[in-house]
Amino acid sequence: MDFKMHLETAWQNTLQFIVPVILLTLVQMVVTIFSLGILLPVTTAGYMQSLLYALRDGREPKIGDLFSQMNLFLPLFVYGLLAMLAVSLGFVLLIIPGFLVAGFIVFASIYVVPLMTDKKMGLIEALKGSWEMATREPLADQIILMVLYLVLLSVGGSIAVAVLFTQPLATFLVLSVYEERLQGQQAVIEEEATPPPPPPHPTDKEE
Repeated sequence: MDFKMHLETAWQNTLQFIVPVILLTLVQMVVTIFSLGILLPVTTAGYMQSLLYALRDGREPKIGDLFSQMNLFLPLFVYGLLAMLAVSLGFVLLIIPGFLVAGFIVFASIYVVPLMTDKKMGLIEALKGSWEMATREPLADQIILMVLYLVLLSVGGSIAVAVLFTQPLATFLVLSVYEERLQGQQAVIEEEATPPPPPPHPTDKEE
């Protein structure tokens, strides 16, 4: 996987839509704080789909996009709650298990939200699809993506203002890889669906 290309794509799109993505990120932060985190999962779905439109079609992100996936509120809220409980349990046991659980969740489910918003999959189907995309060879590519994603979010989390830039940058990076893996998955499906050529007719051999 060409991570240099994906990073350049993420960087260019972030700069191209710098004002709207900063506003989008800021509004999501405010909504998350005032909703006590309840609206974080569903607004993240709207956030990612908005940036996916920007990546694919050059469509400028809009504030209203944050609330465009409200039909996914319940499944995303339940999943977010379960993921948070799993990570919390890991940290209760020991620090290292907590980080391992968090890393595994990010690794396995990083494509869940775009699959649900873009491909209209249900939660279970999206989890299976994300796992299949994440475990596609070479596995090291997915690990590198996970590390880059977490590093960018960590930098943003440690510097208050930086998150307004690092969050969209990290999201564009994930979506750029998502697009590549989606195209690869579609190519495999089409290849499997193509029937093999018929065996040569006996008369053809004689000739």
